[in-house]
Amino acid sequence: MTVACTRDNGMVFPDDLRDWQRELRAQFPIITGHPELTYLDSAATAQKPQAVLDAVHTYLTTANANAGRGTYPWANRTTDLVERTRDRVREFLGDPAPERSGVHFTSGTTDGLRTVARDWLTSYLADGDEIVVPDADHRANIEPWLETQRLLARQGVRVHVRRMPYQPGSGDYDHLALSEPAGRRTRFVAATHVHHVYGGNMNVHRIRQAVGPDAVICLDAAQSVGHLPVSVADLDVDFVVFSGHKALALSGSGAVWARQTRGPAFAPGGWSGTPNTAGIASLAAALDWLDAAGTHRIERWTVALAARLTDGLRHLDAYDILGCPLSLAAGSPVQQRQGIVTFRHRDITSGDLGFILFSHGFMVRSDNHCQGSAGETTGSVRVSLHAYNTPEEIDRLLAVLADLA
Repeated sequence: MTVACTRDNGMVFPDDLRDWQRELRAQFPIITGHPELTYLDSAATAQKPQAVLDAVHTYLTTANANAGRGTYPWANRTTDLVERTRDRVREFLGDPAPERSGVHFTSGTTDGLRTVARDWLTSYLADGDEIVVPDADHRANIEPWLETQRLLARQGVRVHVRRMPYQPGSGDYDHLALSEPAGRRTRFVAATHVHHVYGGNMNVHRIRQAVGPDAVICLDAAQSVGHLPVSVADLDVDFVVFSGHKALALSGSGAVWARQTRGPAFAPGGWSGTPNTAGIASLAAALDWLDAAGTHRIERWTVALAARLTDGLRHLDAYDILGCPLSLAAGSPVQQRQGIVTFRHRDITSGDLGFILFSHGFMVRSDNHCQGSAGETTGSVRVSLHAYNTPEEIDRLLAVLADLA
């Protein structure tokens, strides 16, 4: 088996960020209010800093109204909030042409991907076209595209689904295998920026190289926005979809960013109802907080924590770590995990291991993580990290896991 992982310069723990991290951690009331617990499930939902909570409280107590419906001051301020947050999303994503792109607010990544599928892709595809579906990624980035195929089939439009190829044993996309037959009728590619199980950056720039300049690429950025710098100026993709609640905002918030250069302009269909204005207020505040904290520093911190965990786990024979086996050591010359580490105990089921870890104060995810049909068939435990986590928490977790080994 050949395992190819992206080379990097390795990673040492960023001791220069310890004071920065202590200051950030103190801004999360649920974290500081429960010192006996360790939250390690940020890939499912991230905790909220005080600035986000304050922004929501201020909005609800000073300007709560419906957007785009009234002309009185509260309504005008709410409408302005929604439009300013659209611009804020463009700015946060490094949009090089904000006057041309579109931003649509959704309830999260799942809703956003389904909106792209239902309201854009169905009218873009023609008979005989091909789409690429990553069926070892999250089901939210699989089911909408298969639904599109079934819907068009009922209209007599045949769309061919090609399964995204993966490198054996690593969980990374196989860009070389993708490029071999691509190009003639490949019109749309669904991809993931950071894998929600394996934790790897999926090197989306290589997908563009593989499928050519004309195919539309839709990026599930649920595990990257809010966790590392995301620049659409550097990523040659057409859609970026993310959830606010994974990026420190409230649940029920999210966005679709659309480049609007390939195919027709993205315009969600149907009547636009009342937006989640409190969620949008939280999203604007979360993006401000993330910019102030520095997503590049958040990435350095969480990647170093993940390397600390994988470096400890690889010395415990009772555990198997999912994903690229060459990225486990803290000093590894290959790309490190992006704050997500998933593993199994060889004798203890993932469900039981999750209960055991919670009895020691650790909150982790323990199931199959909503992975698609080509993914893992056996449950596992996922540890996912954010800026509020500490190396001491990782060391305590490793001590418990070592006792179970």
